[in-house]
Amino acid sequence: MPPIMSVLANDMHHTVRAACLWLPESEEFVSHGSPNFRVRGKTFATYVVNHHGDGRVALWLPASPGAQEHLVHVDPDNFYVPPYVGPRGWVGVRLDRGLNWNRIVPLVREAYERIAPAALSAQIGRAPAVKAPKRLKREDVDPLKSARGARVLKIMRAICLKLPETHEAVHFGHPAWQAGARSFAMMRHDGERLTVCFWVGADRQNLLTADARFQIPPYIGHNGWISLDVSRHGDRNEIEALARQSYRHFALKRMLKQLPADGEDGV
Repeated sequence: MPPIMSVLANDMHHTVRAACLWLPESEEFVSHGSPNFRVRGKTFATYVVNHHGDGRVALWLPASPGAQEHLVHVDPDNFYVPPYVGPRGWVGVRLDRGLNWNRIVPLVREAYERIAPAALSAQIGRAPAVKAPKRLKREDVDPLKSARGARVLKIMRAICLKLPETHEAVHFGHPAWQAGARSFAMMRHDGERLTVCFWVGADRQNLLTADARFQIPPYIGHNGWISLDVSRHGDRNEIEALARQSYRHFALKRMLKQLPADGEDGV
């Protein structure tokens, strides 16, 4: 039987790890920017922060039949139906509303037992005593609301909204800028980095990724998009050049006719 653990660090991710990794053969991996916890290749918990801009800090857990409906009905402040896995009976457990971790840890154990082989479940010992972390700050939940995020957002708006027939939209919870109905620029946080994203084409993707600031983003990267890390620094001229190139790819001919030549719009 393992000893009772006490989490001293007031860090939400470390606390989630303590609540998940005490279980036999559990391990952590990252999928689509979110930490997941699995046993023998099968996921029993997913930790999400501001997933697609929903403002939540939560664990997604597989629940026993009927448990999801019951929890969401009885305590909607702390439980909800998550996207993707919700139809399969998973439940979202909010970690940012003060729910006692003495209640969260047993829910993690139940989720594990639904996924793990019976022989591993039989090895489960005494649950850890998990100390609640400090509440995450607003900028920790949504880095776009940090001082840096607000500055980059202001720059992106200034660059993108001056282009002909453009407007700002929201794409999977992230700010996006569209030429007509087609997105040509996006700002997102990938779990570690604040990034701006543009279409550059597959050929140029390979050239740009030689620079560590550039990465091929999930979901849209296979269509020729690139992400630029602007967490600490971003060159406005470089960002503008990428935005204009992406805009030209998606804009209609009538929009392109209205587009000033480089250097003629005062930037």
